Amino acid sequence: MQGARVAEMLRIPDVDPMDARALLRATLGVSDAFLVAHPGQALTGAQRERYLAWIERRRAGEPVAYLTGEREFHSLAFKVTPAVLIPRPETEILVEAALERIPAQAPFRVLDLATGSGCVAVAIALHRPGARVTAADLSGDALAIARDNATRHRAAIEFIESDWFTALSGRRFHLVVCNPPYVAERDPHLAEGDLRFEPRRALVGGADGLYCIRLITDQARAYLEPGGSLLFEHGHDQGERCRALLVQGGYRNVAAHRDLAGIERIAGGMV
Repeated sequence: MQGARVAEMLRIPDVDPMDARALLRATLGVSDAFLVAHPGQALTGAQRERYLAWIERRRAGEPVAYLTGEREFHSLAFKVTPAVLIPRPETEILVEAALERIPAQAPFRVLDLATGSGCVAVAIALHRPGARVTAADLSGDALAIARDNATRHRAAIEFIESDWFTALSGRRFHLVVCNPPYVAERDPHLAEGDLRFEPRRALVGGADGLYCIRLITDQARAYLEPGGSLLFEHGHDQGERCRALLVQGGYRNVAAHRDLAGIERIAGGMV
């Protein structure tokens, strides 16, 4: 395939065409529009070798985002590595729900727990520049990625290494947001697709998937200002149970936020 061209490289057997396109974009450092407009563009030998190596790794199951080192979230490009979860569209609902609760220019204090790549914290900080955003994570490797992403997008964020709330004693926030581990430990999806390669401790939330959510709903009240809110992402079939946990925890105005298919993905309440 020496001297292979764009059109040929997009017709790779046994690879999803969308994956092939994403890998070729990253290989060449170009846009989709460029690939469409230049089907005859020849790859250099180094580009061809890199692309085909990625193709083989994708065939073995490695996520495209980990191969290219990047994933788009909320119309922003974020650095990702196997140290963090790959940002997903449903988490954008968490950002939108948070933005609805943050005044445009008020000095609102926001905490993003288990920040991972920092995508939620960065999106909030950029859309609400008046907010004081803190991002916490137990993983130092994840925080390094999150800091890189904040620097990349010039987002003003305070980063703290913390096992949930343990390093935040005495702090109070107007809003706590979180995308916690919520997959049950025996869920068969953990052995499928991209989940096989993502950090397990960022995915698994105990036997029923709700261990971390119980911890957050139980502890967040002590770190919220009166009238403050908690918002968190959960699994597609956990909405009713998560709302019940909020009600049992004494939260007011408990609400659900749904995805485009009408499935509950975010739960929240006020103290």
